[in-house]
Amino acid sequence: MKKIPVGISGRHVHVTQEHLEILFGKGYELTVLKDLSQPGQYAANEKVDLKSPAGRLLEGVRILGPVRPASQVEISRSDAIRYRFEAPVRSSGDIAGTGPCTLIGPKGQVELTEGVIIADRHIHFSPDDAETFDVKDHDVVSIKVGGIKAGILDNVLCRVHPNFALDCHLDTDDGSAFMLQNGDTVELVKAYTITK
Repeated sequence: MKKIPVGISGRHVHVTQEHLEILFGKGYELTVLKDLSQPGQYAANEKVDLKSPAGRLLEGVRILGPVRPASQVEISRSDAIRYRFEAPVRSSGDIAGTGPCTLIGPKGQVELTEGVIIADRHIHFSPDDAETFDVKDHDVVSIKVGGIKAGILDNVLCRVHPNFALDCHLDTDDGSAFMLQNGDTVELVKAYTITK
């Protein structure tokens, strides 16, 4: 079976154009640092600080572009504990009822009443890749990790779209636990048996 490349997602922020202009100034546009694995997505040069409801400051969190319809913050569970953020596990874009925070930029700040999440484990598939792996959009699968800290990760969401490139996105906590790095590969597992 074809293997799936891994992308380890560090903490980052997505912003609306309105919020970007509050943070960086009227008419401001993001500038590209580097392209990401998904077509049209990029890491921007711009960074912001995040203030938790407890008043703790997480500095220098990178913005990913392009701008989005809603602002959102993606952190790890370790970040949430250390800086005291409320952050449920959610899919990107599913922010209703999630944690609050303050975004602080060089020109202003934005109070988010919701939008702080721990991103779920997910795999991006093009329709052709989905056919190859025999999965559908919103299927939930497992992945097998090899190496010295091998294991199986459950609850991995399949996301299928014509604009997607094959990539399994895990956060830094998952990546560290299994000693995974960007560009490593994993195997898709649809079912397995636990012996007792």
